[in-house]
Amino acid sequence: MKCFVRVFLALAILGLLAALLGRPALPSLEGRPASQVLSKTEAASTALGRVVFPQAQQHAGKSGIYSLADAREAFATRVHLARTAQKTLDVQYYIWRPDITGTLLLEELHAAADRGVRVRLLMDDNGTAGLDGLLSALHSHPNIEVRLFNPFLVRKPKIIGFLTDFPRANRRMHNKSFTADGVATIIGGRNIGDEYFGAADGLLFADLDVLAIGAVVNDVSMDFDLYWASESSYPADLILPESDATALEALHEAAAKVAESSAAEKYTKSVRDSSFTSGLIEGKLAFEWAVTRMVSDDPAKGLGRAPDQSMLTHQLARILDKPADNVELISSYFVPAAEGVEAFTRMARDGVKLRILTNSLHATDVAAVHAGYMKRRKDLLEAGIELYELRRMSSNGEGSGIGLGSGSGGGGGSGSGGGTGPLGSSGSSLHAKTFSIDGKRVFVGSFNFDPRSALLNTELGFIIESPDMAVRIEESFKKEIPESSYEVRLSETGKVYWIERRDGRQIRHDTEPETGLLKRGIVRLLSWLPIEWML
Repeated sequence: MKCFVRVFLALAILGLLAALLGRPALPSLEGRPASQVLSKTEAASTALGRVVFPQAQQHAGKSGIYSLADAREAFATRVHLARTAQKTLDVQYYIWRPDITGTLLLEELHAAADRGVRVRLLMDDNGTAGLDGLLSALHSHPNIEVRLFNPFLVRKPKIIGFLTDFPRANRRMHNKSFTADGVATIIGGRNIGDEYFGAADGLLFADLDVLAIGAVVNDVSMDFDLYWASESSYPADLILPESDATALEALHEAAAKVAESSAAEKYTKSVRDSSFTSGLIEGKLAFEWAVTRMVSDDPAKGLGRAPDQSMLTHQLARILDKPADNVELISSYFVPAAEGVEAFTRMARDGVKLRILTNSLHATDVAAVHAGYMKRRKDLLEAGIELYELRRMSSNGEGSGIGLGSGSGGGGGSGSGGGTGPLGSSGSSLHAKTFSIDGKRVFVGSFNFDPRSALLNTELGFIIESPDMAVRIEESFKKEIPESSYEVRLSETGKVYWIERRDGRQIRHDTEPETGLLKRGIVRLLSWLPIEWML
């Protein structure tokens, strides 16, 4: 109780300060430098272009897709793209941590700039905690420009920005992309941080990215240009204090020290062992060539000004049409709201089989989101929809692992993935966002099935016409997911319960598994509050 009182008092004081300060004015964007993606001719002249463009010409209108399910391979692939780039790196993220992987990847961008690569780094400003000095220093490099999306003028605590300018600050850029020379790109669910790359203490995310070459890469590059030139993107020097002249050298030294540490060993080993660069340059990487369409929100959504037809949800509906047979959905944050429940129920009534995997209360890292999901759970079950909630991995490594190694065909990559499901790396919490429809096509991207992704945050993803990937997601719901999750059911009296499969046994739970009364009570209280639209 004392904790809640302190929080209440702190918020009250901050609210008073915000009222006194008023709504701060952002700086003018007049004179902001303009830049564009490489021309096709320039991109084709790079080392990546000379290898990829001939392959793409053999698969006109299609894109080469390589699944990055293994966490350490996903890290190594980003490192190798940064090292292989010769002209440009366009990098866009929601969160970037100043931890092992975040420090190493920032230094890779720095090193690329030192050898003449133009680096454009676009960060959502809500995910840059602890990085002001480094971002300012990087921005001072002649070959690096850093921009902050929907920035906060008060740097610490940023909550003041939410209090003084909530309608804008509540809208965030959730997109994630890493594009080299306009030729190869990585998009998906992962932010930059140790928990996304498989070696953090505590929370570890099971996630999914894809590497793409071919037709869709130009779409991602053009979309980056739209965000880069949007009214929400501010050059770092307009927002951040001027950096110390030695900050870039300090970054180099910090990265070298981190790379030599035992904690970074599995990361640096993944880079050494990865066959990505040689496989890509020698044309040996096993891409699946498929019709792939990018879906992305208009960046004006960050200011609440995007027309409905420019929204990612509108694009998804137009491309996917109506499922005929089955839908398999994996979403770390799943808040269908009343409209979603109605749509899913209508599909089930029309004979579509729906299976959904999200986090259990024990596994989720955002309890408020679970509150939005749990209030709709019974309605979904009554409609005949199968629900699974991922179990949290225990300290000895037992728990949530969902199959599928890396690569287009599901084979192992440089990391520890393996199996046949959609996610190669075990994790204590689900962070992936993917779904398959009718065994024909899949979505991979940053979009969660919740009101925040639909209405507030900007998002990015691919629709991939891949029966192979779709079938692998379907198959995971037959074995890997039931074995690593709780299956949610309804009793004859209409009560929700959970089935856990362990060591050939079925264990029944009549309350949210592995949770205490206090946590369940708080989440229940949150489910009664009118906050679903923000989740």
